[in-house]
Amino acid sequence: MSGINLKRWLFAGVLPMEKGRILPEILAGLTLAAVAIPEVMGYTKIAGTPVITGLYTMLLPMALFALLGSSRHLVVGADSATAAILATSLAGLAATGSAEYVALAGLIALMVGVLVLVASVARLGFMADFLSRTVLVGFLSGVGIQVAMNSLPGMLGLKIAHASGLEKLALLLPLLSTLNLQAAAISLSALFLILGFRGLSRSFPGAIVALGLITFVSWFFDFSNTVAVVGSVPGGLPDLALPDVDWSFALIWQLGPVALAMLVVILAQSAATARAYATKYNETPDEGMDLRALGFANLGAGLTGTFVVNGSPTKSRIVESAGGRTQLSMLITVGIVILVLLFFTEILAYLPEAALSALVFLIGIDLIDLRGLREIRRTRRAEFWVSAITILVVVVAGVGPGIVLAIVLSLIVHTRHGYHPANVLLTPETAETWQVQPLKTRAMAAPDLMVYRFTHSMYYANAELMREEIRDLVTPAPDGLRHFCIDFSCVDDIDFTALQALKKIQEDLAGEGIELLFAHTLDDPSSRSRRQLIHTFGKSIVFSTVDEVLSYIKAGKPPPPAGSAS
Repeated sequence: MSGINLKRWLFAGVLPMEKGRILPEILAGLTLAAVAIPEVMGYTKIAGTPVITGLYTMLLPMALFALLGSSRHLVVGADSATAAILATSLAGLAATGSAEYVALAGLIALMVGVLVLVASVARLGFMADFLSRTVLVGFLSGVGIQVAMNSLPGMLGLKIAHASGLEKLALLLPLLSTLNLQAAAISLSALFLILGFRGLSRSFPGAIVALGLITFVSWFFDFSNTVAVVGSVPGGLPDLALPDVDWSFALIWQLGPVALAMLVVILAQSAATARAYATKYNETPDEGMDLRALGFANLGAGLTGTFVVNGSPTKSRIVESAGGRTQLSMLITVGIVILVLLFFTEILAYLPEAALSALVFLIGIDLIDLRGLREIRRTRRAEFWVSAITILVVVVAGVGPGIVLAIVLSLIVHTRHGYHPANVLLTPETAETWQVQPLKTRAMAAPDLMVYRFTHSMYYANAELMREEIRDLVTPAPDGLRHFCIDFSCVDDIDFTALQALKKIQEDLAGEGIELLFAHTLDDPSSRSRRQLIHTFGKSIVFSTVDEVLSYIKAGKPPPPAGSAS
């Protein structure tokens, strides 16, 4: 395999590497490990899997993306949104944290990996654009509220039957009188320490220092007799094996919607993060290559007994702020995780669950994007309510219904932009330029000509709007109107319904003695809309420019007689 072909599959996110960059990459990898190790352990509390599975997400999955991806900045690992979707979806299928539960989580990771690989082959990366920023802010903020509320029982040392969001809060309130004061004190200490270190420096690994101190105190005073601790954590590297589940079509069909929901989140979040850093550093990552790497990363997760991984904006920001500029930082992090798994897992046994819950609480709070919500409310009030509705559904109904609603609302927002475009009339400003006029002016471009510009692709959802607007413009017809021109300079495609609508418009105008003409500002033979018009209406009434329409009219061709189509 040639060097060029090899780079299309390996090390695109690492090479080229300058010698002077190696030390900064090592330091960034150390920083990421210090910050992300306690964070991914917190994600296991969200996902409902054993603590060790969080470390596994930073092993083979992170290494596979670092080796196979093209983005030099995107960090792939455990993610709060997909972890929350997982926990909600597996509730009732298996006991949280059990071997069966972990196996189902691994199966979902394999399914997501396959779906992402299919998306890369089918070039479906553009689907990320359909989950609007407005809806994504609302969805992630709702997930943050859910995560924060779900962590409260653990912070207070209370055990509550599986529930989520408001339901868990309702179950918690009657039990407050029986809270474990020592667990609550540990939680408050963890919050105080983490926030205190964060206040000193955002790049300081405050979480691992705080949890390390609390773990030491827990070991020294043997807190295991009075509060819940993580307990025995298996050491060593994970085995490569298929999840131990009942491999059946019924099970895969049942988990299919979960995998699809995670696919949408992965496409949106990973693509948005990779693009942001590529733009910032003037790089051109291969989106298909990154999707392929994400697919293999999730296959690696499923084969090593952990859950779905995703591109992480927060971890990517941590690496960048620490000076990392390539995937070498992530490979350094993988090496550190291997050392932890081989030599230091025994220390984790004394970590109090309350401290881990406090970290999860802060993860949830960080997901609530108040600044983004304020900005949306300031600039687009209607879209703010879309975000607010998404938050409400996630908090009340759960993450599963929330992601479905997020997809539906994103499609509605997208359709709304094309359903009712702001169409205009054109009038000559000078001999060579044209000026737009509102439709209500019914402005004429010439004594016998009206030019109507449609400002969006024509399809079934806006075809009726076009008919209604043209009907209003010519009923009653302005004095002298004999020609009606539709300017297609903004139209790149016309679907079947819109073409049928244009045929009907031609018939209606002909009945009024008005000839329908078409103009396109670019004389581009390859233009799809131009080909569609010529195929349907013939070359004689399809022009390259509005000026050509004027010349055609001045040549004196009579309009069609009333009651007939041209």
